[in-house]
Amino acid sequence: MSAADTPRNPHVFAEPFGAAELRRFTDTGPEASLRRLEHIAHLMDTAFVLPGINRRVGLDAVIGLVPVIGDIAGVAIASYIVYEAKRLGAPRWLIARMAANVAFDGLVGVVPVAGDLFDAAFKANRRNVRLLRKHLEKKGTLRPNEIEGTAVRLD
Repeated sequence: MSAADTPRNPHVFAEPFGAAELRRFTDTGPEASLRRLEHIAHLMDTAFVLPGINRRVGLDAVIGLVPVIGDIAGVAIASYIVYEAKRLGAPRWLIARMAANVAFDGLVGVVPVAGDLFDAAFKANRRNVRLLRKHLEKKGTLRPNEIEGTAVRLD
């Protein structure tokens, strides 16, 4: 029996269980980082649909219902997105704009009922990730998410 005739064991060269997930969370490249930030922004701003009114809200609006602590947690998570933007090389003006979105969301979120409604509508995290994506695409660090232009049918 030769080496070509022996049955192959698929587990011989397989990577350890969970290695792919760990690599996905530790990859510091711009595309992987932005993908993580988009996932965080989705969870914080648009993860759930409110039945009856078909309005999307996220964990930011839910944890914002807890007075003071919820608002601090929401601002801390939103600040992580700003930190990652700085790490990815965003210019100061963009960092300032993103920080202003977070500060505005945090300050208005402190108001008991109106702040919670505003939190559900403003979606600072999605806004900041969109700003970062546009900047990285314009800079050439990231491939465009959408193709710009007009489609023409060729017959």
